[in-house]
Amino acid sequence: GRDELDVVAEDNQLLVRGRQKEDAGRQYLHRGIAARQFQRNFLLADGVVVQEAELKNGMLMISLVRPKAEKIARTIEIRSA
Repeated sequence: GRDELDVVAEDNQLLVRGRQKEDAGRQYLHRGIAARQFQRNFLLADGVVVQEAELKNGMLMISLVRPKAEKIARTIEIRSA
């Protein structure tokens, strides 16, 4: 759920953390996914911006945007030695 996930964008890093609360009152016949914390770091390229994060049907989708770079043309002065 949303309350169990954290998505943090800092500098050029994207950090996704998850935690599950242990429900002692529940009994399981089989538990396919372990209830433990996780943390993933992603290094973002320069200029990439985290636009949004959406949790839908148990799937976390994070939208990243790379703005188009402006084409800059400049004249370089040639010096003589």
